Amino acid sequence: MEWLIAVTQQPAGGTPLFGIGYWILLGGTALLSFIISGTLKSRFRKYSQIPVRMTGAQVAEAMLRQNGINDVQVVSVPGQLTDHYDPTKKTVNLSEPVYHANSVAAAAVAAHECGHAVQHQQAYAWLGLRSKMVPAVSFASKMMNILMWMMIFGAFAMQSPIFIWVFLGAMGVTTLFSVVTLPVEFDASRRALAWLDSSGSLVGMEHDQAKNALFWAAMTYVAAAVAAIAQLAYWVFVLLGRRD
Repeated sequence: MEWLIAVTQQPAGGTPLFGIGYWILLGGTALLSFIISGTLKSRFRKYSQIPVRMTGAQVAEAMLRQNGINDVQVVSVPGQLTDHYDPTKKTVNLSEPVYHANSVAAAAVAAHECGHAVQHQQAYAWLGLRSKMVPAVSFASKMMNILMWMMIFGAFAMQSPIFIWVFLGAMGVTTLFSVVTLPVEFDASRRALAWLDSSGSLVGMEHDQAKNALFWAAMTYVAAAVAAIAQLAYWVFVLLGRRD
């Protein structure tokens, strides 16, 4: 238990690594994520019961075609809420419930993922930036895992300025990625709703329901960004404070 005491105790003139503030922060962001995720799933269950005239696959194919995109394939992938656009393979990947269903929820999700394909076609700056960040984020995430274990089992390393700045730098990269993701996701939803409206795929209440579903989907990214920023601020305060 010596290692646990080492990383949780209050050193002279310092702040404990995993004090009560850390657990409040962790619990608060987890609760926020849980509430948003639960609301999202509830909305999608509700809107999955409201039929429309086209399946998710048909919506995706129509939106791509009307935007002059002929080199992107719409494919079905297993799972729920596994929908995504792959710019490297140029595929709009729709989960099986979205691909085959003709519902408001399926139409909204399919159009949103096609929104990313339109962003790619038009060289949307934020999407380009996010794509360029992927290798750095992957490296930073692995580095953070290693450094976190070093922090837990070797508190002595926290006295090293190099350790502190590498850890904060890695966390900064992942936090920036979460922030950059926000305009990408909100813009994809904006494009999706604009196309659903102009194409007549959804009308009246259906359009409002699709907008609500996409709003709660976007809120999951907001929650992730808020959690990342809060974690970064916490560790900046704690690690730099321990140097004083």
